[in-house]
Amino acid sequence: MNANHWKNRLKKGFNKLKDVLTGKTQITNRLKFHALIGSIASVHVLLLVLFCVFQIMPLFYFNILSVLTYAACFWLMWGEREHYLTIYFITYIEVILHSLAATICLGWNFGFAQYIIAIVPVGFYICYTLDIRQKKFTIATLSAVFSSAAFLACKFLSFFGEPLVETDNIALELSLYVFNSLCAFVFLILFSLVFVFEMKLSSNRLKHQNAILDKLASTDPLTGLYNRRSMDIFLNQAVESASSFALIMCDIDNFKKVNDTYGHDFGDVVLKGIAGITSDQVKGKGYVCRWGGEEILILINNASEESSLRIAENIRRNVANRVFELNNKWIHCSLTLGVALYDGKESVEDTITRADYNLYCGKRNGKNAVVL
Repeated sequence: MNANHWKNRLKKGFNKLKDVLTGKTQITNRLKFHALIGSIASVHVLLLVLFCVFQIMPLFYFNILSVLTYAACFWLMWGEREHYLTIYFITYIEVILHSLAATICLGWNFGFAQYIIAIVPVGFYICYTLDIRQKKFTIATLSAVFSSAAFLACKFLSFFGEPLVETDNIALELSLYVFNSLCAFVFLILFSLVFVFEMKLSSNRLKHQNAILDKLASTDPLTGLYNRRSMDIFLNQAVESASSFALIMCDIDNFKKVNDTYGHDFGDVVLKGIAGITSDQVKGKGYVCRWGGEEILILINNASEESSLRIAENIRRNVANRVFELNNKWIHCSLTLGVALYDGKESVEDTITRADYNLYCGKRNGKNAVVL
């Protein structure tokens, strides 16, 4: 039972780590502080064992207090508690005091002061990512200034005073120096990687949001077709490319009657259905725009008279064969289309006017038609 429990917990932890690394889950403040407190507490547990083995009792007792301090930090994160700023200050003060105490007991050469250097960028990162009312930069800067003073204090204390615990064990001195140096660098590297990862994640999130905003600004919210602003850009590009193109102006026949008889919700269903049909037929050949109301303007690139008529006729036929349904009500609709080819001698506005005139001719002569 216990084995299965811890196995599930471990599996859940690995899945959570995988989601974070793949960007599916954001690195929350709770996760950051669990990693920070857990890693520092682990270092203190190792130092606790080491000081016990070598009978360095002042630091042994100090590390017991340190471990209890980080246990209290975990308690502050239990449940819905979010005392992150308090936890940061507790961690910061503990690192400073531990470095000072270790330097006073053993001396400068054991490298405990390096933890003070490692906590400086961690402070900037933690304060910047916390949602606090106080000025984040001010808190982190003051912490860095105080860290500099504490680091120099460690050097002066070791320079002007003798260590409280005398030891001639060169191997212990070298081992602790290497261990402390590695821990300090690991903290710096890990938080640097997390910072780069979050910057990349924020950049990707910003790009995604910009893409959504661009889509909202360039498309019609109901039909998903391009709006007039976007079509103006496509028309200018088509003119500048000096290639032939065709414009097809479409209008839903008797659309006002559909709205008046079945309601605007049914009218929206018809609009979206016809938008889907036109998009499918024009896909890869040009652009479809909701020109206004029930009017749709289609731009066909590199079009001939034959190809533009064929596309227009396919759209007309598919709309005529489509059954539109909402709330157990169904109807057939038809579409009239006016086609005009751009000849390069007139303006785009004149070509649109010709397409609109052809549409009017089709309306006047029975609707459900394609007119060139």
